Amino acid sequence: MTTRHISCLGDLALNPLFRRQWSSVYEALQDCRPDRDQLMQLYIQQMSEVERPVLALDHTAWLRPHARTLKERTYEHQPTALPHGIPVGIGQGYSTIALIPESSGSWALPLRHERITSWDNPISFGAQQLAQVCQYLQKRPIALFDSEYGCAPLVKATAAIAADKLMRIRSNRCLWSTPPAYSGKGRPKIHGQQFRLNDSQSWWQPEQTLESVEPKLGKIRLKKWDDLHFRGSPKHPMTLILVERLETVRGRLNSQPLWLVWVGIQMPSLAEIWQLYLRRFALEHWYRLAKQTLHWTVPKLSTPEQCERWSDLMPLLTWQLWLAKYLVREIRLPWQKSLPELTPGRVVQSG
Repeated sequence: MTTRHISCLGDLALNPLFRRQWSSVYEALQDCRPDRDQLMQLYIQQMSEVERPVLALDHTAWLRPHARTLKERTYEHQPTALPHGIPVGIGQGYSTIALIPESSGSWALPLRHERITSWDNPISFGAQQLAQVCQYLQKRPIALFDSEYGCAPLVKATAAIAADKLMRIRSNRCLWSTPPAYSGKGRPKIHGQQFRLNDSQSWWQPEQTLESVEPKLGKIRLKKWDDLHFRGSPKHPMTLILVERLETVRGRLNSQPLWLVWVGIQMPSLAEIWQLYLRRFALEHWYRLAKQTLHWTVPKLSTPEQCERWSDLMPLLTWQLWLAKYLVREIRLPWQKSLPELTPGRVVQSG
């Protein structure tokens, strides 16, 4: 954390705080065996005062296109700014489940940050991580998911986990209502009426409608429909929520409608739940912190095991930054603005 710029793993040995020979940096990754379960329990102990935990789950890529001898490389999604670029790279995927400790800001505190093996997929692996975390939580959490996770396989994989789920779904999805009462003839129906998100003609009257004015977004309208389900998970009813912006705010692009589904017991109010989903983006900020500030993807390690051991340091470093947030004095560069709350990057800079 005190080495601002490095080009390879060995550059860490040039730090004045490093008191060993440079080769021990590489030997540490060969010999160490961090216990993820014990580290996760240590992190959860710091959450004892949280009223209701809010968890965010997503995955990202550690691209290694030139490491041809690295085992278990997979094709990973990678956004590209090129107009005709292919948003796919070769490397290793990592799944992260993190605590979002604040209602706003960029803090995300990872509880597990693990490599997705070549025989697994992000949805099943994420459900496994959620089950591992909830096993040690004293209070029922709310888990936030992006649109890639908004599907029937995730709903079924997490049905037995003591957690409420709020996920975004794509606007081309089709949901179904509960079937009508059995008529006594033939096979009982599994699905009811179709609800196509991109076809307003298939919508019916919502159970609740709410309009409000937000300082940054202007006038918005929220609608809610109860007892809908994915075609692949008819036994798991969901609440569908539509968030629409009704007016254009100067300086902001027109946004598409936001579709959310809630699966759980204790649903917040309609005015709160869509803002709750926005807290998920703190995990995106953490990925940028890990790659740009904590040097997560800098080392060119030769085995997946070494990559995993190095990756286990990222949650540990982040929790140390969080605990030091109120202990350090802010040190700003001349061109930086003062912030009401220290971000992870500012804590690194001030430490």
